[in-house]
Amino acid sequence: MTSSFPFAPATSSALPESAQSVEKISRRRLKAIFSGSVGNLVEWYDWYVFSAFSLYFSASFFPSDDTTAQLLQTAGIFALGFLMRPIGGWMFGRIADKVGRKQSMTLSVLLMSLGSLLISLTPTYQTVGIVAPVMLLTARLLQGLSVGGEYGVSATYFSEMATQGRRGFYSSVLYFTLISAQLLALGVQLVLQNVLLTDAQLQDWGWRIPFVLGAVFSIVALYLRQNLDETTAFEAQREVPEEQRGSLRVLRQHPRAVLTVVGLTMGGTLAFYTFTAYMLKFLVNTAHMAKATATNVCFLSLIFFAALQPLFGSWSDKIGRRPLLLGFGLLGAVGTVPLLTALSHTTNPWLALPLLLVALTIVSGYSAINAVVKAELFPVEIRALGIGLPHALTVALFGGTAEYIALWFKGAGHESYFYWYIAGCIAISFLVFLRMPETKNASRLDADHIP
Repeated sequence: MTSSFPFAPATSSALPESAQSVEKISRRRLKAIFSGSVGNLVEWYDWYVFSAFSLYFSASFFPSDDTTAQLLQTAGIFALGFLMRPIGGWMFGRIADKVGRKQSMTLSVLLMSLGSLLISLTPTYQTVGIVAPVMLLTARLLQGLSVGGEYGVSATYFSEMATQGRRGFYSSVLYFTLISAQLLALGVQLVLQNVLLTDAQLQDWGWRIPFVLGAVFSIVALYLRQNLDETTAFEAQREVPEEQRGSLRVLRQHPRAVLTVVGLTMGGTLAFYTFTAYMLKFLVNTAHMAKATATNVCFLSLIFFAALQPLFGSWSDKIGRRPLLLGFGLLGAVGTVPLLTALSHTTNPWLALPLLLVALTIVSGYSAINAVVKAELFPVEIRALGIGLPHALTVALFGGTAEYIALWFKGAGHESYFYWYIAGCIAISFLVFLRMPETKNASRLDADHIP
């Protein structure tokens, strides 16, 4: 028996049949993880480039002499995009559980590319008036629908493709690519800022370039996802009656798992979006750091953050998921207020960077493993829906509103209230971590019989 994989070594035909089978499965798994990761990277790039470039395009859609007011209105659009995420989590979760993970992931990346293309072509307020922000909102709603389905289905796909003893490591790929997408967005911003365009050109028309790139990147992701292998776990459960797959009625039979996802996500998503997507605006608008300097600080911190994901994921495979979550909950609840207070008072990038690295190390206790923890809570027939819907609802309420609430408190003259709000939400999640079981030792994925 000879491996059909095109890059199999020439000696593979000499291997015993069982060894060739293991080799083929391993390569199939790696190919699936890679292809899924590229699509995930592109989707999240399209999502985060909106936040990264809002400093430049907000004036094109919301004319005002007040920068904070412009950012507040743009953050409102950002938050409204999150309102579509629960619908996307429900819709794409049902597709993934009923039709297949592959089909759902392919459709979501197609929808995201349409949103990016629409933003790149939207005229300014000065040209078409109120139509401009309406078009921006429409595009963002399409992206919200797409990314709402992306998380749950990708978390399911990576977890089901992983080997039993390395689920934490393989599932950390989800946030590794998610953070890498932010790096890509900031990298494009750095090149445009420092090499290709002036600040005035970026404000005028250059902000459209990253959205055009996102639409182009999506073509590659679409091709890769069309050639994905379906997971063995999904194929094995095709005998389950269709009315039970992706069913809200069946999901209601797992209330503890659903509430665990909500509690787990609440503090984690708020901390994640604060120290990643919102941090660039925070350093510019609160700490009064130059835009280019703040971009450099965020870029370097995200490189560090991305590198931590597989390390923390592997660590969870050895010691369990719960200790990492407890560490995040305790340190996040205690450390958020002093960290953000210190960041708000420094314009020195060499002081801001280590503070941000400490914060992101704490957040890694959540980000690296939350996907696998959620996957381990649900049976295969409702896994994508079980992860996607409650996660998307919670992210919409807490992660998606983070920037808006932060800027609202700032506009009201009480910015520090936002710091305490984050700490309080993480403390609530900490209470959930105290009561939840160790999912590594009682994983629903073990019932899937993944080879």
